[in-house]
Amino acid sequence: MKSTTGEHFVGLDHVRALAAFLVICWHFNHGAFGFPIPFGAAPAMPPFAIIDQGHTGVALFMCLSGYLFAKLLDGKQIHFPSFLWNRALRLLPLLIVVIVLHALLAFLAGEGTRAYWTGIVEGVVLPTLPSGGWSITTEFHFYLVLPLLLWFARRSKALPVLIVVAALCARAVVYFGTGEVWSYAYWTIVGRIDQFTMGIVLFHYRGALRGRHAVAMGLVATTALVFYVIDVNDKVAMAHSSPLWIYLATIEAILYSTLIAWYDTSFEIRNVGVARVIGLVGSYSYSIYLFHFFFYERAMGFVHRHLMPLTNIYAATAGALLFLIGMTAVGHVSFQVIEKPFLRYRRRYTVSRPVDDVRTGAAVA
Repeated sequence: MKSTTGEHFVGLDHVRALAAFLVICWHFNHGAFGFPIPFGAAPAMPPFAIIDQGHTGVALFMCLSGYLFAKLLDGKQIHFPSFLWNRALRLLPLLIVVIVLHALLAFLAGEGTRAYWTGIVEGVVLPTLPSGGWSITTEFHFYLVLPLLLWFARRSKALPVLIVVAALCARAVVYFGTGEVWSYAYWTIVGRIDQFTMGIVLFHYRGALRGRHAVAMGLVATTALVFYVIDVNDKVAMAHSSPLWIYLATIEAILYSTLIAWYDTSFEIRNVGVARVIGLVGSYSYSIYLFHFFFYERAMGFVHRHLMPLTNIYAATAGALLFLIGMTAVGHVSFQVIEKPFLRYRRRYTVSRPVDDVRTGAAVA
């Protein structure tokens, strides 16, 4: 998808597609209660542990968000009201449709909607929006602090790392004070700030990763190992009371942001053939993400009964891939009908920044 400035980064659309696939695998493979694949049923092949713990796709989305906005705003001044206007045009139309659909389904089912609409109002601050909308709340909170993060990055490429350190300390304080930090680390900016911030940091160090394929493969192996260990110890590692939630977001932030920077700088990807198809999945990933909640349980049951029994992670992943293909068609219609019409009202929100003095940060002629 093209930005307001007309820039289109096909490789980053590929990252979006991967993130969407991981999230779909998480829901399609495990459902709401560990069916058809039980939580903690560690796959024999460690790389599939990443898919088995597909909730990590949300972390990949958020690392990408930090990286992408650092890329779009590099060397530019941001007109913040116009920036927020554009993000509202991009995110709110589809989110509002999803919220209304959930309310309509609740009404047709004879359920009370008062508590539902209370949750919608609270969703501006709390992770209470339906169909994955909680992550849009977290994204919105990131937008509010984005100018500060970019200001830090202009002073020193590594300065935003202090925010990650502060977040780690805050989560540790909450954990040792209350006995759990999962409810903050997974669902809110308290945990996700690491991922947005490291995306920004790794954008500025992207040159050091160009062509470092061995490093990238090592990071993929490390990611697989991390989630394999989590899988094997699932009942302990993924428990809401586990200390893992103090630092898991940081581990994801470092691994994914580094891999995004490597992929973005190491390949010249043409928007043709298979690369174009994968890029389209990424372009529709927002629609895929919000709408798949309406369909995945029925799709899972259909595949299990009529195509292949979902008795292991490998069959379930193949089923999830089929589901992703179907959801891409839904995403295309959603984008064309719901999202695209509003994009014509976007405003340009960047202007070129004067050259900065690297020592003082003061603008020089």
